[in-house]
Amino acid sequence: MEVSQEETVQRTGSAASEPASDHMSQSSLTNGKRKAETELTRDSPPLGPKRIASEAAEGDAADPPLSKNQLKRLRKKEQYEIYKQERKVKRKDRRHAKQERKRVEREAKIAAAEAAGIDPQTVLRPPQFKPILVPVGLIIDCDFEQYMRDPEIVSLSSQIVRSYSVNRKAKYQGHLFISSWGGKMRERFETVYGGVHKRWKGVHIVEGEFREAGVEARHIWESKCGGEIIDSLKANDELPAITYGDNHEPIPEGSEPMDINKSVVYLTADSPYTIERLEPNTSYVIGGLVDRNREKGLCYKKAQECRVRTAKLPIGEYMAMQSRFVLTTNQVVEIMIKWLECGNWGEAFMGVIPKRKGGILKTDTSEADQADENEDQDDDHADEDMLEGDTLVVDEAMNGDESGSEDEEVSQVAVP
Repeated sequence: MEVSQEETVQRTGSAASEPASDHMSQSSLTNGKRKAETELTRDSPPLGPKRIASEAAEGDAADPPLSKNQLKRLRKKEQYEIYKQERKVKRKDRRHAKQERKRVEREAKIAAAEAAGIDPQTVLRPPQFKPILVPVGLIIDCDFEQYMRDPEIVSLSSQIVRSYSVNRKAKYQGHLFISSWGGKMRERFETVYGGVHKRWKGVHIVEGEFREAGVEARHIWESKCGGEIIDSLKANDELPAITYGDNHEPIPEGSEPMDINKSVVYLTADSPYTIERLEPNTSYVIGGLVDRNREKGLCYKKAQECRVRTAKLPIGEYMAMQSRFVLTTNQVVEIMIKWLECGNWGEAFMGVIPKRKGGILKTDTSEADQADENEDQDDDHADEDMLEGDTLVVDEAMNGDESGSEDEEVSQVAVP
C-alpha cells in the first residue's frame, strides 16, 4: 500500500504535536490545583446574613428553606464564635484586676495593723463562727430544661454552684434541695464539673419533682433534725408571714383551696401574695428557669396545678430601681440567707443586688422619687447582662467561692 508524501508529512506533524498538547494539559491541571489550594487556605470572611441565606437556598431543593428565627440563631452563633476569644481575654483581665485589688487591700490592712501594734493575722483571718442549721428548705426546681437553650442550661448550672457556696458559708444555713435532677444539667455536673456535687455537704438532690423534695423536707422537720428556730423565724402575731394584694392585707379566710399544701411556697413574680417573713418548717421553691423571660407565668401556673402556695419577694416595697431587674436563682437564695441573718428585707436586698443596678432603699423619699423617674425613662430597656461562659465555675464548686463573674444570665423568679 503506497502512502503519499503529503499524508506522511501530516502524520509526522500530528505525532509531534501530541506531546506538546499533553504537556499543556498537565500544566493547566497543575495551575488549577494550585489555585484551588490557594482558595482553600485563604481566610474566608465571616458569614453574613445574605451569605447564610444564599447558602441555605443553594442546598438540597428538597430541604425546606430556613425561617427567620433559624437564620437569626445562625447569626447569633456566628457572632458568638467570632468574639469568643475576645470575651476570654476580658474575663482574664477582670480576674487579674480583682486579684490586684485584693492584694492592695490586703497590704493596706497589714500596714494599718502594724501601725496600730496589732498582729496582722488577726485582721486578715476571717471571723470564725459555727454555722447554725435552721428548719427552712430552699428548693431549686430544675424541671424547665425543655424551655431553655444550651447556654442557658450552662448558666443555671453555675447559679446552682453559687447557691451551694452561699449557703455553705452562711452563718444560718437552710436545707438546700435540688429537684428534677437529670437531663443535660446532670450530664454537665458529672462531666464538666467532675461530679463535684457528690461531695457537697448538706445538699439533698432529688430526681423527682419539687413536691417530692417538699415531702423529704417535711420528714426532716418531723424528725427533729431540722435545726434551730432562730429569732428571725419566731412567730410574730402582728406580722403575718404572707399578705395579699398591694395593700398587704391578711389573707382572707377561705380564699385559698382547702387542699392546698401550706408547707411549700413557690416564689413567683406573678403571685398576688407577698412574703413578709420566712416561716419555720417551710420550704420555699425557686424556679430554676433561665429564659430571658420568654415564658411568662410558667412558675405560677405550675404552682397552681400542684396545689401549693405562691408568693413574691417584697422587693418593690423596699427598693427603688433605676432599671428593670430580674433576680438570678443564686441571688434569690442569697437574699433568703441574708434575711435569716438580719431579719430585714431592705438590708438583705442591699447586700445582694449589685450596686451597678442603681437600687436604693425607699427610706429616702427624694432619692426614691428620682429613681422612679429614671426607671420610667429606662422602662423600655431590658437588662442585657448575660453569662457568656464562666471559666471559674469549677473552682467555685471546689473552693466554695461565691464571687462569680460580673455578668449573669437572668432567670424568671420572684421579682414583682
